[in-house]
Amino acid sequence: MNPQDPLASLHPLREPELIGWWPLAPGWWVLLIAGLLIVGALTYLLRKRYEKNAYRRRALRQLQSLHAEYQVSQDVGHYLGQINALLKSVALLAYPLPEVAARHGEAWRTFLNRSLPPDNHFQQAFDTATYQKSCPEIDMVQVHQAAQHWIRHHKVVS
Repeated sequence: MNPQDPLASLHPLREPELIGWWPLAPGWWVLLIAGLLIVGALTYLLRKRYEKNAYRRRALRQLQSLHAEYQVSQDVGHYLGQINALLKSVALLAYPLPEVAARHGEAWRTFLNRSLPPDNHFQQAFDTATYQKSCPEIDMVQVHQAAQHWIRHHKVVS
């Protein structure tokens, strides 16, 4: 040791201990709880929405089944009657009973067309085609697409 160098007698510098992540600061606890509440609320809302639209998924599966049956049998009258019944049952689930139950013919078609874009509207022949054995002037592909679009996109009245 050199008596003229007083710094040489000092101990080396010690590094401080690293700051640990536990226990969490109160702000992190608040953020964690808020995040859990948001995830829980979002899960609840999405589940409710999924359950609320279950009737649409069932109706779309039934529509596909009816379409497959029609492609085999080519029975236009039966297919149109089944589509009309399916649309009526879906409407009865989504709308108040008095608004839907008594509608038929043009009033029923107008009711359905309110929820459809103009290029997807049910044709005027749909009014009476559901009660006939054959209806050559109606486009079955368009009827199927209109029914599919209506089931997917109709506005539910709460």
